[in-house]
Amino acid sequence: MEHDEFIGRVQQQGHLMTIDDAEWACQATLGALGEQVSEGLVDNIAVQLPPRIADHLRRTEDHERAGRENFISRVAERAGIGDDQAAYIARAVLDTLYAATEGGLMAKITESLPAEMREYVGPVPNLDSWAYGNKDVPWHRTAGGGRAPYV
Repeated sequence: MEHDEFIGRVQQQGHLMTIDDAEWACQATLGALGEQVSEGLVDNIAVQLPPRIADHLRRTEDHERAGRENFISRVAERAGIGDDQAAYIARAVLDTLYAATEGGLMAKITESLPAEMREYVGPVPNLDSWAYGNKDVPWHRTAGGGRAPYV
């Protein structure tokens, strides 16, 4: 999958207003994922991604397993958004990652995650019935560098 296709898919599935928002979502989610899985697995994922996307995985120094709440909090902190919106965009990014990688790689990623994190790996369920986040409130970067919903 090429960079523009990856970002476009995240933008569409995350109901994000701009390409920049989708880039920011990828950076926040993949950075948190890079902390969650082993360095070897990060390398295996990265070789299947466009270089600019793969860089988000590799920018981490701290590899530790964390539960769902901690993972979502990390995404939220990186993106400057609330936990509900972070859960929503994380799912969009991880679904795109699922589509972009081949073989049993996503199974290895899933196995490396705590049980409560596994719901984020795999195809996105029907978003109209999905309980995480609010797809009707897209978010954007504010002048101060934070994130805020468009209202």
